[in-house]
Amino acid sequence: MTINLITFASMLHNQQTVYHAHQAILSELEKHFTVNLVDHTLIQSLPQNEFSVVFIATGGVERLVMQAFEFLPRPTLLLADGMQNSLAASLEISSWLRARGLKSEILHGEVSAIIRRIEVLYTNFQAQQALKEVRVGVIGPPSSWLIASNVDYLLAKRRWGIQYVDIPIERVQENYDRITDDQVGEASAEFASRAYACREATPEDLIKAMRLYRALKQICEEEKLTAVTVSCFRLMEHTQTTGCLAISLLNDEGIPAGCEGDLQSIFTLLAVKTLTGNSGFMANPSMLDTRTNELVLAHCTIGTKQVESFIIRNHFESESGIGIQGILPTGEVTIVKCGSESLDEFYLSTGTLTENTNYVNVCRTQVRIRLNTPVEYFLKNPLGNHHIILLGNFEEVLNDFFVANSCKRIE
Repeated sequence: MTINLITFASMLHNQQTVYHAHQAILSELEKHFTVNLVDHTLIQSLPQNEFSVVFIATGGVERLVMQAFEFLPRPTLLLADGMQNSLAASLEISSWLRARGLKSEILHGEVSAIIRRIEVLYTNFQAQQALKEVRVGVIGPPSSWLIASNVDYLLAKRRWGIQYVDIPIERVQENYDRITDDQVGEASAEFASRAYACREATPEDLIKAMRLYRALKQICEEEKLTAVTVSCFRLMEHTQTTGCLAISLLNDEGIPAGCEGDLQSIFTLLAVKTLTGNSGFMANPSMLDTRTNELVLAHCTIGTKQVESFIIRNHFESESGIGIQGILPTGEVTIVKCGSESLDEFYLSTGTLTENTNYVNVCRTQVRIRLNTPVEYFLKNPLGNHHIILLGNFEEVLNDFFVANSCKRIE
């Protein structure tokens, strides 16, 4: 990790003096990062794709920061160890920045805590950079019942830099028709060998589903897609098979893939993958209990790398094709959803996955989660239907990321 420390010091100090005056904190930072001390007069020359922190080295620099306002990193991180009135100056600067709508944060206190915080913020910054110019494939229109899950493509581009790309569903059908059973036979057998069991689905169902996976993978390669969402039920009309296996395998390969053409959920899957390196499980809240503060979430597909084992099933609603029943490990989880048409709201909670349920009238992969925040959110103020489950606790990094991008947390 490389950090540019944009140094603001009074005219009475040169860089050498600054380093010696703050050697304690700077030497500790250098143990963890590559640190470039950059004089504030050179701020205009710093590339925007490099991670920069404003180092308030002395008091009396408030007006120097004001003059550099246009070129300050967004959000503005102010590092102050307290020496030479640096903290006092940082408080004044932070207040002035916030009054002008610019987010800022003062990094001060124990050096170990500062280092941990910088690592989180660096991860957020890298994710923001990675999302710029990303192409998200939208194959077929969103399902008709997703009336609250739309995204304004232009606003998403302005806020996040991502590009939604509409792809006719006929493109997938053309690829699917060109792929023969023989071409996917070996891959189908390998997938079946990894399953704990196979219930309703037939070998023919698996062959068709694997052909669809290959067809979608070709689209991702041809269109240079980073993520993709698929209008599953429209696709069934064209190919007579389900997309559950394809979505599972694409997620296994690191390509965030979502169901039903849900534009908000695919962005959430993409964001969490970019931030944490982990794939999410897109699911429907199916049952909840306000007394125990628990809910059951379910869907007919999940990446097989997210589960301890899986069973090959058919698709719940259509009773056809391939569905995946995954058995997830119990333990701490994070539930997240970025919503609204401009992707400027988010829900975030941690909880404990306590059980893999097996209800007859619910989608194939089912988990019971005891939330650490009130489950009433889903009854009173939900951001649509689908939500994303991550194994582990990623609340801090996700909250910081969305807040840094001016998103409102919904509770």
